[in-house]
Amino acid sequence: MSLITLTTDFGTKDHFVGAVKGAIYSELPNAIIVDITHDISPFNITETAYILKNAYKSFPDNTIHIIGVDSELSIDNKHIAIELDNQFFICPDNGLISMIASEVNPTRIVEINIHNHTNSSFPVLDIFVKVASHIARGGNLNVIGKEISNYKKITEIQPKVNQQQTIIKGGVIYIDNYGNAITNINKKLFSSIGKGRNFIINASRYQFKKVLNGYNEIVDYTLPEEKRQYDGDKLALFNSADFLEIAIYRSNLKTVGGASTLLGLKYRDTITIEFEDVVKPEFVTINQ
Repeated sequence: MSLITLTTDFGTKDHFVGAVKGAIYSELPNAIIVDITHDISPFNITETAYILKNAYKSFPDNTIHIIGVDSELSIDNKHIAIELDNQFFICPDNGLISMIASEVNPTRIVEINIHNHTNSSFPVLDIFVKVASHIARGGNLNVIGKEISNYKKITEIQPKVNQQQTIIKGGVIYIDNYGNAITNINKKLFSSIGKGRNFIINASRYQFKKVLNGYNEIVDYTLPEEKRQYDGDKLALFNSADFLEIAIYRSNLKTVGGASTLLGLKYRDTITIEFEDVVKPEFVTINQ
């Protein structure tokens, strides 16, 4: 029994998701299909990478992930199948895998080459499903493609650090369902560069001097309950995926709003962290 996930920007209004599922069941009647999401912003590969990176780790070994975002075949956008972290990913080579594989190197990568046998204008349906079915039956990756060693890298998802190690410059890579702004700055980088120094986070025209480890840390539970008024307050924290997030406490885009609306944060907006510059004292020799 094969476990196959779907991550696309197809939405649910059109026939695309239903057609892909039908094709999988036609090939593998006993397959289990899990929808990770079909609400990726159109062609947004950074958003795709963030969501999939944080979802795939919860799946068992040998899970097959079909990724249908910006998947039209071209010279610059080839199709690949990757074995990584004991799971399989079938996707366009548009850079999204570089975030997923930022911590774990792929075991094997092949460039899919079965297109000559299929006349396709819908590659997720006509190509990716066939590749997934081949893998699910225990087929070797080399049968559906030639092995390659490299894949396209996304440089925009990598934060930058200045030479003096005093500034991290990152950006918003995802706005979640609550309107929270998730950045590409993770806790590991923050700790390794900051080394416990004081800091200021600049997000739009707002500043933060503290990073929480949970949303509820903003609440002072020593106060009587009737005096705790925190809904709508802004905060910075490391979320469950260990990425720096700018959020609104108990945010709701339909009521109190979220960081995206109240703070004006958008996808690709710059976020910087400035650390205290500790200058070592210089010692001079005094002639006596």
